[in-house]
Amino acid sequence: MSDYVKSPISGRTMNRPLLISSLIRNADRYFGDVQVVSRLEDGSIHHYTYSDCHRRARQLANALAGLGLTIGDRVATLGWNNYRHLEAYFAIPGSGLVLNTINPRLHVDQIAYIADHAEAKCVLFDLAFLKQAETIAGECPSATHFVAMCDPSQMPEKTGIPNLICFEDFLAAASDDYEWPEFDETAASALCYTSGTTGNPKGALYSHRSTMIHSYAEVMPDAFNISSRDTIMPVVPMYHANAWGLPYASALAGAKLVLPGPMMDGESLYELIEGEGVTFSAGVPTVWNGLLDHIKENGLGFSTFKRMNIGGSACPTAMMKAFREVHGVDVIHAWGMTEMSPMGTICTLQARHADLPEEDRQKLRETQGHPVFGIDMLLLDDQGVELPWDGKTTGNLFVKGPWVIDSYFKDAEGSALQDGWLPTGDVVTISPQGYIKITDRSKDIIKSGGEWISSIEVENVAQLHPDVQQAACIGIPHPKWSERPVLVVIARSGATIDKADVLAFLDGKIAKWWMPDDVRFVETIDLGPTGKVLKNKLRDRFTDGDAISKHNSPAPDALEQNHAIRK
Repeated sequence: MSDYVKSPISGRTMNRPLLISSLIRNADRYFGDVQVVSRLEDGSIHHYTYSDCHRRARQLANALAGLGLTIGDRVATLGWNNYRHLEAYFAIPGSGLVLNTINPRLHVDQIAYIADHAEAKCVLFDLAFLKQAETIAGECPSATHFVAMCDPSQMPEKTGIPNLICFEDFLAAASDDYEWPEFDETAASALCYTSGTTGNPKGALYSHRSTMIHSYAEVMPDAFNISSRDTIMPVVPMYHANAWGLPYASALAGAKLVLPGPMMDGESLYELIEGEGVTFSAGVPTVWNGLLDHIKENGLGFSTFKRMNIGGSACPTAMMKAFREVHGVDVIHAWGMTEMSPMGTICTLQARHADLPEEDRQKLRETQGHPVFGIDMLLLDDQGVELPWDGKTTGNLFVKGPWVIDSYFKDAEGSALQDGWLPTGDVVTISPQGYIKITDRSKDIIKSGGEWISSIEVENVAQLHPDVQQAACIGIPHPKWSERPVLVVIARSGATIDKADVLAFLDGKIAKWWMPDDVRFVETIDLGPTGKVLKNKLRDRFTDGDAISKHNSPAPDALEQNHAIRK
């Protein structure tokens, strides 16, 4: 990277720091009557406004200061998507503290590890996560203050947490007379940890500046396209990469915000979408499966819902088409990482695509999209040689940008970058126009006879079968080919389907040598705490003591032919 060049003349503009507190001030001042809606743990619906949120966030900032917390201290949260968690989103970083959102679905040992590693001094938690909070209290000496995010009447009688504070009492005792402080915009704002599926979770430490620029980028038309005319429902949890930044982007735009709480079943989501006039939502594919099943089984439709962003894993083509063609909801792929705050690419179509045949437009929609301005990309082979953007050549994706971390929190190894670029761990192709298509995670890609098989593409085709609810493709050791694909399938309720049916359906739709050596039917597929398929767990489940026999491959001639051609 070249050195910065200092200009002899500076622009004559105000130098105002980019701080998260400005978002809730903006929402209060210009959109104060716009509603924030929350589904609570008991199923009830809570309504208030951005003005109410701002007032209570100021009270929370005062209350936290009363505990003796000072700028830079970490405050952990274990919470659903609800209004109290939203207040913490603004009060904690706005007052100069650091918001440490912890995924409550992680194993309690990892939760305790995160809180201890972050040196959280205070923990705010929903009552559903009392057990997790008690674990932190018992194992993290830095955590000396615990606040249960509930009403006084809901406070538990007996806990393993001494001097437990009630959130509503905590706020009631604090004044809303609070002036948000100004400080350097590079100050830390939030600390989000990776899911830790391999090794301990790692901390991605965001700044006010990075979060604000990310928020500006997110509302752009070719990103999430958020405006004050929208009603936004983040289904992605607020404990996962700041709910993809949607609470902050919604406050920036003045959009109505609907927070679904713990109830992610299809019926509950549909009730909120229709009842609150939701226009846009975002989440992982597993959640949308339930919504799609609910509306199909009950003959329902949408009156306001127009678009959704899907990330975390690829959206099955059948689901994408069902939402778009049957229900008029535009399904838009998004890709990113916790290390990227998390937005990286969004798959919106451009003017140049207007005249493409529908089949080509659909193929484009199935990619992970085009980088949002601010994100730059690099495609390298395993030896570090740059590869062409031709939409065919597969390589390792690297990124850089103003909301991408350069190192992990308290990481003794220092920089996470390679020559100024962050390795994403994703294996992709990039089109000449900059659209990426993820073929696999580097740790999940199947290498058979020296050639790569895209597990994602096999899964996407398999999920087009009308009797397949969900599919995951994994690599299993093979004595001749190193690895061969095995397809793990959940059949739809009431369906009668077997291995032969699935393989017949795949025939002609994927390369012969990509054909799975086996199809295993299961009731459940291992999912991580953020809804991603845990392929390492599946490999453990379906790798027997012996590797797959080379005689079991369904298409040995195709394999031999392919590798002969490659040679």
